[in-house]
Amino acid sequence: MDDLDRRILAILRRDSRTPYTEIADRVSTSEGTVRNRVERLIEDGVIERFTVATRTGNVQAMIEVGVDVNVDTADISSRMAEWREVDFVWQVSGEEDIVVVVDATDTDTLNDLITRAREFDEVVSTKTRLILDEKIG
Repeated sequence: MDDLDRRILAILRRDSRTPYTEIADRVSTSEGTVRNRVERLIEDGVIERFTVATRTGNVQAMIEVGVDVNVDTADISSRMAEWREVDFVWQVSGEEDIVVVVDATDTDTLNDLITRAREFDEVVSTKTRLILDEKIG
């Protein structure tokens, strides 16, 4: 991956629907070069997926989850990622082991998700942070 790939990725991170012709103009190359680079980045697994960011008016939050030692966090993360309200599940370092980013319709639904997380035998703690605002980097 070189500087041109990084510049293309920076544009796609902000808006994955940016037309290749516009990206080409912004990075001073041809549309064909952008198309080929994006296809290669997909094939190489650098671009994993294209997604949509929404403003639903829902309650967005991060549920930080601590688990017992010697627990397979990948397994727990996979199970939590199946929940309909979950946008992301991150395995993280630090005080907590997993962060679940959710988009819940209301606080009751958020509370239900927290309860579901606590029902896993491996989970020893949760902390919840409401997301008040988001800026795209």
